[in-house]
Amino acid sequence: MSMPPVAPIAHSLREHIREHIVEGIISGRWKPGERIVERRIATELEVSQTPVREALRELESLRLIESAPNKGARVRSLTAADLEEIYPVRAGLEAIAAELAAPALAEDASALEPHVTALREADARGDGEAQVRHTVAFHRELVRAAGNSVLLHTWEGLGIEVFTSLSIRWLGTHQQAFAQEHQDVVEAFRRRDPQVAELVKAHVLGCAPRK
Repeated sequence: MSMPPVAPIAHSLREHIREHIVEGIISGRWKPGERIVERRIATELEVSQTPVREALRELESLRLIESAPNKGARVRSLTAADLEEIYPVRAGLEAIAAELAAPALAEDASALEPHVTALREADARGDGEAQVRHTVAFHRELVRAAGNSVLLHTWEGLGIEVFTSLSIRWLGTHQQAFAQEHQDVVEAFRRRDPQVAELVKAHVLGCAPRK
């Protein structure tokens, strides 16, 4: 008799806890330098402390949390320079992804189109949260289209949605109309533009936070 899988359930729980903590950081519930109490989160979510500890460890690897012996975990006080560091790394990865994905997206870019439509609606509403969500989703689909699992895993490990949201909240990054920029990328893939990788790279670098 086969046993039911447990690893995916554990993974899902850890992801849920991680998202809860990230949302708390983005919303300002936990401010830079403030301690995050592992036991309190476990009680609040009615879980054991083990998956909370694992989630905090993941967020520490993203440089959102810092911990010290006998002091617990605290929200890291990120500077503008810290938030900007991710963009050249992301731009390089997405340029590679664009090169690899170009043949497939020239034939069918339908995975990108819903996010352009959603961005157009978000731009019209001035909905910064939706702009972030669909911008990240658009670029995730672009990277996924490259068909390289190592590249996708590395890209996702950068915590792009979190850092983009924090850039807006903590630095007051100016919100702009994102739909047209992303539509331009889609059209470049469709016309098989040989410079599409450079276009994507320039687009990502142009999204870096500015005070």
